[in-house]
Amino acid sequence: MVSPNEKLAESLKILKILQDSGVIALRSKDLTRTHRERLLKNGFLQETMKGWYIPVRQQEFTGESTAWYASFWNFCIAYLNGRFGSLWCISPEQSLLLHVGNMTVPRQLIVRSPKARNKITKLPHNTSLLDIRATLPAINQVVDKDGLRLFAVPEGLVNCAPGFFQQYSTDARAALGMVNDSSHVLALLLEGGKTTVAGRLAGAFRNIGRDRIADDIVKTMQTAGYGIREKDPFEDNRNSILPVPQHSPGVNRIGLMWSQMRDLVLINTPPAPEPLSSVTDYLRKADDSYVNDAYHSLSIEGYRVSHELIERVRSGDWDPDENMNDREQINTLAALGYWQAYKKVRDSVRAVLEGKNPGVVCRNDHRDWYREMFGPGVTAGLLRATDLAGYRDHQVYIRNSMHVPPRHEAVRDYMPVFFDLLEQEPEPWVRVVMGHFMFVYIHPYMDGNGRIGRFLMNVMLAAGGYPWTVIPVEKRDAYIDALEKGSATQDIRPFTKFLGSLVTEKLAATKSVHKKPYSRTKA
Repeated sequence: MVSPNEKLAESLKILKILQDSGVIALRSKDLTRTHRERLLKNGFLQETMKGWYIPVRQQEFTGESTAWYASFWNFCIAYLNGRFGSLWCISPEQSLLLHVGNMTVPRQLIVRSPKARNKITKLPHNTSLLDIRATLPAINQVVDKDGLRLFAVPEGLVNCAPGFFQQYSTDARAALGMVNDSSHVLALLLEGGKTTVAGRLAGAFRNIGRDRIADDIVKTMQTAGYGIREKDPFEDNRNSILPVPQHSPGVNRIGLMWSQMRDLVLINTPPAPEPLSSVTDYLRKADDSYVNDAYHSLSIEGYRVSHELIERVRSGDWDPDENMNDREQINTLAALGYWQAYKKVRDSVRAVLEGKNPGVVCRNDHRDWYREMFGPGVTAGLLRATDLAGYRDHQVYIRNSMHVPPRHEAVRDYMPVFFDLLEQEPEPWVRVVMGHFMFVYIHPYMDGNGRIGRFLMNVMLAAGGYPWTVIPVEKRDAYIDALEKGSATQDIRPFTKFLGSLVTEKLAATKSVHKKPYSRTKA
């Protein structure tokens, strides 16, 4: 007689075959009723809508959104292909967001198709799909991006709503920066006699420093007999001079995000600290905070550690094989990796306290932190040696987050630009907030990004004369929510205020608030 476990194993084998063939969104017909019901009952499938399913990791909690957000785009591709064949296209606004690397899951995805029924389809976790009956762009104006059918960038800019430039100013500027010649845009404008759009795009291109393209649009429309009134559509009136198009379109977007967010960060700068008494004194105080810092940082990531375990690991008084189960070994190795990484971070702190540029220090040292953090896992055989190679080579998803980190192919383009921004930033508090935020936004590693982001934050705090600051696990929800708002909606204010309150509390606790202005040392 076949046992229930053997039956489940057979169903999982069928599911794996489907996944290995690239199927992520499953329809009822992809599995027999027996296999489908068995996988649903055991938590390996999740129904997204009637007749459609996505695979789920068994350890994922009921109601958790991670599997859905990770599957969202592939599900939409399969669902839309199933309904419309090739006769569909993402809205021009969402197309532009995807072109510049903004993969955040939208609350509502708008899709155009001549077969559409102008209907809203509800999807899990308060997301939905709105299909609009509309003609599609010409075939040469549609781009296939990993299965998603998008408006080409010029077509998207011509057809997007005026409010796009205000609601998504960073992404709009990044999309404009992908255009290096006016001819394609002009062909679309002239074909429809779109004078209002022409004036808006001329103003938009001039806003980012592309005067040649702006002048071409205005002069060509006038030569063709159209009256045109140039108008800058950006509400913030921030002129952002962009370089020529980069290898990765999202590279410009990183710089624009930094520029847009830094003013909001500066508004919420905490009180100025006293000048440092000595490098030795600062490092001693950081060492005094170590056990507490390791406990909270590891606990935020879900490790089960205690202050006692961390202290024993730091003192070398532990044995990984002594009466440990697998979970205890993982926790102990995580504590060991954190201690080894901290010692490297401590060297980085010393370097910035001695006057070295903190951006340069972190650019040079962050790989050492990572290697030390995960070295014990490799030594114990829990990780592969190749896991220490460097930046990730696969897509990664953040638990319960609508933000989808950049594709792994783009990470190697993003990180040098990130460190350039960090190196060139003159304001210590901006380096603190944006350094941590942007590192975890890019998510360059498969694991450890939060811990390394907090280490980087503390190196930046040291560079500004601020004390080593711990993010407590009791405030994990507020911390994660603030990061999510910055990543998914580009609102950096909650994260700035969250970090500012912690640093202010730390300053008050150590009685380091100084009444006279703090003279910041140039990086």
